[in-house]
Amino acid sequence: MICTSLRNDGFVVEEARNAEEALAVTKEQIVSLVLLDIDMPGIGGLDLCRQLRAAGQTMGIVMLSARDVEKEMIQALEAGADDYVIKPFRLGELTARCRAVLRRVHVDQAADEVSISAGDLELDLDRRLLRKCGKVVRLTPTEFNLLAFLMKNQGIPLTHAKLLRTIWGPEYGEELEYLRSYVRLLRKKIEDDPAQPKYLVTEPWLGYRFSSTFNLHSVPSNAR
Repeated sequence: MICTSLRNDGFVVEEARNAEEALAVTKEQIVSLVLLDIDMPGIGGLDLCRQLRAAGQTMGIVMLSARDVEKEMIQALEAGADDYVIKPFRLGELTARCRAVLRRVHVDQAADEVSISAGDLELDLDRRLLRKCGKVVRLTPTEFNLLAFLMKNQGIPLTHAKLLRTIWGPEYGEELEYLRSYVRLLRKKIEDDPAQPKYLVTEPWLGYRFSSTFNLHSVPSNAR
């Protein structure tokens, strides 16, 4: 039913009966979006999500689950999922969520700046790469988009709602656990001590900001 609905909405859909088939499809074809059920037979959805991200796959991943459990949602986001949809859901809601994830994955590459540096971080907007002390740090598409938006607005406190609607889409605004989970993930990857962050600073009861204590350097696209 889901496949039929998505096809009617213009998606090209490939079905996989288990994780092994799904992995084969992603290796043989360019896949923009993956829908995963947490309770898949064999390798579960969480493990498959981790395998896709470990393999460097940058497609959007939407996790489906019948359990409205915050701990499970956090596990899904930390495994690399971009969204978490709870059953039962309306097919129109699922389609809207899929389109929102695709918008985040296929960001406009024609940016005014192609590189932003702060401290020991260098964010290559053109190649969508992060380097810390010269070493590449692997980020999911959502992690990259969130960090890029924060760095572009260095020193400016950004509200939870602003971050959610900018990164996840206008349909969002109250899913604070999404944001908190991704900030935790980013801190683990970019901070020397995630418990004492120097880059991603919490603004109590408001949101987050990228610290203004670093000299920010950007390279315009016409400089390359």
